Amino acid sequence: MMLLEQIGMRVPVVQAPMAGITTPALAAAVAHAGGLGSLGVAAMDAARARQEVRAVRAATSARFNVNVFCHQPPRRDAGRESAWLDGLANDFARFDAAVPETLADGYRSFLLDDAMLRMLVEERPGVVSFHFGLPAAAQIGALRDSGAILLGSATSLADALKIRAAGLDGIVAQGWQAGGHRGVFDENGPDERLETRELLAALSGVGLPLIAAGGIMARADVQAAMDAGAVAAQCGTAFLMAEEAGTTAPHRQALASGKTRMTRAISGRPARGVENIISRRDDSAAPDYPLPYSALKALHGAASAAGETGYGPFWAGTGCAEARPGTAAEILGRLVP
Repeated sequence: MMLLEQIGMRVPVVQAPMAGITTPALAAAVAHAGGLGSLGVAAMDAARARQEVRAVRAATSARFNVNVFCHQPPRRDAGRESAWLDGLANDFARFDAAVPETLADGYRSFLLDDAMLRMLVEERPGVVSFHFGLPAAAQIGALRDSGAILLGSATSLADALKIRAAGLDGIVAQGWQAGGHRGVFDENGPDERLETRELLAALSGVGLPLIAAGGIMARADVQAAMDAGAVAAQCGTAFLMAEEAGTTAPHRQALASGKTRMTRAISGRPARGVENIISRRDDSAAPDYPLPYSALKALHGAASAAGETGYGPFWAGTGCAEARPGTAAEILGRLVP
């Protein structure tokens, strides 16, 4: 429980930092109610992220979490990228839309983002978490010197040991059921696909506080995670229906299907979302993250304008059918043991 005390959490629930979904209002509401609110800033530049951080700070004096992506830059392969675009041609043609000429790298890795590092050091949200890997030692040192509590996401013992070696304060143990992007350090390496309880058991000897993530939708799930050794639970899908969340109406409606699928077809990295037209596509030849995103966003925009939402990157975990609407505080209350 020491980690929760350091953060100032009164309840053992972390609102997951879902990039594109989290809003300052959502993060502030969860933090104000005693949990750990989070912002996902992976799709933002430092200036926009600073605005979001300041908006949260204006609404609460509590610590909150800012999450960044630490992926390796994509390896460019013109032939592979051209073939991927060719494979989308018929889909674009359905909506009389032109296929993009190239794929774009629209997500700057924190590893290369000095401006984002400066922003975090200056704004001091209190907690910073990392996905897809770890920053450089100098980046970790600068954040540590700013007073930040540092968390890393792990899906395996190997990655958890790297987090420990880097001197972080805690581990988000992301089970196979979790929605959104899988936090594997090497997306092309082996993946045991451990579910949350199995992963907690595998990481029990690492010696860092564990925050369980994946398939946690109700009070009983949070309690079960804590009984299995976690100090808290991170919940994302449960907050997708929050009034303060940036979840679109089609995304909210899609959750009711309860069917999810892990796919690389949207972004180039394995990620779990609602099963639909795009997530059912063969993803074996997907270019590196985040290159496919640029074409998918254009396709989703054209399709949505025609009333077709089946190309949406509707991230969700396996418990998505259990998501219920309410304010963030109400949803948090349903999760607290």
